[in-house]
Amino acid sequence: MRKTEFANEEYYHIYNRGVDKREVFCVDMDYTRFLEAIRFTNNQKTYFGLSDFKRKSANRPPRSAVADLGGLESLKLVDIICYCLNPNHYHFILKQKIEGGISIFMGKLGNSYTKYFNTKYSRSGSLFQGRYKSVHIDSNEYLLYLSAYVNANHFIHGYPQKNWPYSSYLDYTGKRDGKLCQKEVILGQFDNDFSQYEKYLTDNAMYLKEKKEMEKYVLE
Repeated sequence: MRKTEFANEEYYHIYNRGVDKREVFCVDMDYTRFLEAIRFTNNQKTYFGLSDFKRKSANRPPRSAVADLGGLESLKLVDIICYCLNPNHYHFILKQKIEGGISIFMGKLGNSYTKYFNTKYSRSGSLFQGRYKSVHIDSNEYLLYLSAYVNANHFIHGYPQKNWPYSSYLDYTGKRDGKLCQKEVILGQFDNDFSQYEKYLTDNAMYLKEKKEMEKYVLE
């Protein structure tokens, strides 16, 4: 039984990794598909498959099929505050918008991406390691700290590219004008100044990366 009780207008750190620590994003297209699935499944009306939706939209004017679902703020299940997709795991900070919103969103997202991945790579069974993990973010200080942890998670884990395109890092530092995240709750506390937040993020990311590297040398 899940210990976290999700409440509307509250923030949660959500994360999971591939079963047996396997890679769940193997090529750029996999990351792109997961991001499309995020946009598609974060909607109260999308109880059908993304692949089916794309096929039905194939004869429409040349624009992203998923973009047709944009702008329906009242139908969102969650607000996505931050995210990072790494080769074998992901992190989100989410705010629940409606009753059961996080559970519905994560269930649809996991099912959508697993179906895509298993079809593409000719496999079957679970892709992720059980149900996603969740932690209630119970203070503003913790929210800010976790925003740095999630935005820079690729760097913290020692992957080679700091400005990782499959996280919200670029959006929070003014290097990309992404529309996926609701950044105001974080950036508003830094006077909407990208440079102020980037310094906060970088300082915390460096500390977290050094801490993680030191843990390799600590005997259990």
